[in-house]
Amino acid sequence: MSNLEQIEAAILSLPSSEFEKLRLWFLDLDYERWDEQIEQDIEDGKLEALAQEAIAEFEAGHCREI
Repeated sequence: MSNLEQIEAAILSLPSSEFEKLRLWFLDLDYERWDEQIEQDIEDGKLEALAQEAIAEFEAGHCREI
């Protein structure tokens, strides 16, 4: 049995309250990693073209208040 299969089996055997704690912990971890990836993408300039496009749209008046 692989590590992943062992983890899956352990998760399936958790009582509801512990499963909920694990689920929230996993969501928090996922959000943290996503934030880190976005920050790295910004640092690497990967979002520069999108930012420039958004600025150009704004300056051209193609925006509205939400």
